[in-house]
Amino acid sequence: MDDDTLLAEQLAYYRAGAGEYDRPYTEYAELRRLLTSVRDLPVGGHVLELACGTGQWTPLLAARAKTVTAVDAAPEVLALARARTADSTARTVRFVEADLFSWRPPRRYDTVFFAFWLSHVPPRRLPAFWDAVAGALAPGGRAVFVDDGPPGAAYEDVLAGHAVPTAVRRLGDGSRHRIVKVFHDGRTLAADLTALGWSARVRTTAAHIIGVAEPPEAGAPVPRPLP
Repeated sequence: MDDDTLLAEQLAYYRAGAGEYDRPYTEYAELRRLLTSVRDLPVGGHVLELACGTGQWTPLLAARAKTVTAVDAAPEVLALARARTADSTARTVRFVEADLFSWRPPRRYDTVFFAFWLSHVPPRRLPAFWDAVAGALAPGGRAVFVDDGPPGAAYEDVLAGHAVPTAVRRLGDGSRHRIVKVFHDGRTLAADLTALGWSARVRTTAAHIIGVAEPPEAGAPVPRPLP
C-alpha cells in the first residue's frame, strides 16, 4: 500500500466521521487539559493552522492571534469548524479547503500550528513537510505542534508489518478505516529536526508531545543525514 492510497483512505475517514471527530475531546481528560496548553505556547501574530479539523483549537488560537488561516482537506469538518467559530472570533478566522500535501500559502505567517497532524504524515514525506512549514514562516516565526506520543491512543488499533505506519479506526456505524499513524518520540523528533537544520524543543506529557521549532536561518546550509 503506497502513501497516496493510504492518505486517500485517511481523508475518507475524516470526511465520513466528521460528526464523531470531537468524541475524544469529551472522553479523554488529558485531551481537555491539553487544549489549555495553548496559553503557555508562543502562539501569536498571524497564525496558519494546518489540519484544523472541527476547530477545537481554532478559537483558542484566534484569542491570541491577529488572524488565523485554518486549513483542512475535509469539507465536512470545516463546516463544523466554521460553526464553532461563528462568534466574535470569526472576524479574525479564515478557512481554506485544501490538500495539505500540495497546497502552499500565498503569504507567510508568524506561527504555523498543527495539532494531531504530524502523526498522519507518512515518514518519507516528513522532510518535504518540514520544508513547506519553513517556507510558510515569516522571519522569526515558529512552528508549534501537539500530537500523540508513544505508546498511542486507546481508540485505534495499530497494524504491524506495514511499510507506512498504519492504524485502524472504527466509526459508530461499525465501519473500519485505515489511516497513517506515526507515534513520535519527543527526543527522537527533536534530533530529527536538528538534523534538518531546525532548532526544536519537544516535551512529553503523559501521552502527548508538545513542540516548538524554529526553521533554519535563510541562506544557512541545511545539514542532511548521511546516506
